[in-house]
This record gives sequence, structure tokens and C-alpha cells, in this order.
Amino acid sequence: MSTSRPQSEKRSVARGSLLGIEDLPVSEINKLLLLARKMNPAKARPLLRGKRVLLLFYEASTRTRTSFEVAAQALGAETSLVISSGSSIEKGESLLDTAYTLRAVGADAIVVRHLNAGAPHLMASYLDIPVINAGDGMHEHPTQALLDAYTILKHKKKLTGLQVTILGDIYHSRVARSEIHLLSKAGAKLTLCGPPELLPEMATTLVKGLRISRSCEEAVRGADVVMILRVQRERLAGLKVSLPDYVSRYQMTMARLRMAKPDALLMHPGPIIRGLELTWDVADCPQSVIVEEVHNGVPLRMAVLARALGKAA
Repeated sequence: MSTSRPQSEKRSVARGSLLGIEDLPVSEINKLLLLARKMNPAKARPLLRGKRVLLLFYEASTRTRTSFEVAAQALGAETSLVISSGSSIEKGESLLDTAYTLRAVGADAIVVRHLNAGAPHLMASYLDIPVINAGDGMHEHPTQALLDAYTILKHKKKLTGLQVTILGDIYHSRVARSEIHLLSKAGAKLTLCGPPELLPEMATTLVKGLRISRSCEEAVRGADVVMILRVQRERLAGLKVSLPDYVSRYQMTMARLRMAKPDALLMHPGPIIRGLELTWDVADCPQSVIVEEVHNGVPLRMAVLARALGKAA
């Protein structure tokens, strides 16, 4: 099977696809957040009975993969998981040929995580079924940003005007990009914090109004939401910032968290590395909503799947 088609044969992106936050209208974001409120994983709603949702994961995942599975099954859909190991992907099958195969066996929607930025967009350009981006390279992770917004709104009246600090490895983070696009569209005031090696000055070009701070204390002071990003030890290798230096300057401790507002939320998309980007007591403190984020991923992804397959009413 050919891995490409002439330009004239390319199909438009199927209605219901969710490829990123950057190009998603605010009205669609609000609709998804409102729809998520109506979703209860404990009470099955057979909105997607008879539908097949294929999960195509080229990278490891715990939270995203399992919550999509639980979400689809709570709506009555059948799910199948395809991972790179043990499939034809190991034999060199292209992304498009894998996508064509999944469509041919009856997929009604595909949830895809891929190590390369733009992979979901490529699939969506050739398929006639919705494609949902579950994370593509360093590009975006739209459902994480949506579930985080949903979580914040469980505790705050609105996103507009909130002081949000995002701290950590922003350069490599697809989560950060989606969070920045969504929160800026909602009118939140964003501060990014990290060393230059993990947060270059060019990050301010993502959206208007971004502020960069190199001081953790300054960035956190007065924040309504403090969002911590995972730091991978291997990415510090070869950089000017050492692991001990990073921990000393940027690790979230209770002393630093107390500089935020008393009712500030402490968030992390996971997986968390206790003792590196945050201390044990911060991870489990009363302000932490890390476990709640995971819980909220199910109703939010139920809403995404219902929207994708035209069952959002």
C-alpha cells in the first residue's frame, strides 16, 4: 500500500478530530469543558455503543492511555490497543499504512500518541474518521490542557485573570505548549520559569503576554495556580545546569509554595518525580490536585470522544 497520495486526493480533516489547542476556537474549548461536566464515568452512558475506538500508541503511557480506554468503555464503545512493539510497526510499516489498516478493520476513531510532532495531523489529512492527538513529540497534548482547565474550574470561578505559573522543562514539553495556548485564550496571566537551557527566551513568541522569570520565588509569588513539569535527568546531561543546581534553584518545596496565594492549586501532568521537580510533602500537600487531574481525565476524554463521534448532545 502506498504511503502517499497525490495532493489532489488528500481528504480534509474529519469533523470531530482534536489535533491541538492552538487552532481550536475558544467556543469549542468551552463546549468541551461544559460537556465534560455532564459525563460521569461511574454511570455508563451508551452514547458510543457499536463504535470502535482504536488506541495507537508509539510511546509509553499510563494516565492518557488508560483514561481514554476507560472513557471510551464508559460510553459503550469497544476499544483496541495497538503499540509499536509486537505489531507491524516493528517491521517498518509507515504511519499512514498503519492508519489505513486500522480504518480498514473498522475503527470509527483513532487516538494516537507519536514521538514525532505533526503525526496526528498527517493521519487526519488522509483518513475519513476523527483523529485525536494524545501527544505528538514536543508539539502538543491537547487533552491534558483541557483536563487541567477542567480541574482548575472545579476550584476557581473562572480562568480569566488567574495568575498561573508554569515551572520546569518547558522547552521539551508538549503539555506546556497546549497549556499556554489554552490558558492564554482564556485570559489567564502566564509566567514561565526555568533555566535558559530548559526555557529559552524565544518561548515568549508562543503567545502574547507571556512573562519569563529565572527565579522560582519570584515566579510563584502571588500565583493562583502553580504547575510543575517533569524534568528528565537524561536531558540535563551535557547542559550547563546540573541536577543538584536545578534542584537547588527550581525544585518546588513547601517554603516556595507558601509564596503563592493561600488557596493556590499545585498541579503536575505526571508522571511526577518526587525529590527532583518537587518534594514529597509538596506532592501530597492539601493544595495538590495531582491525583484529581488524573481522575478528571476520564470525564474530559469522554467529552472529547463524544464530540469526535457526533454524540455531544
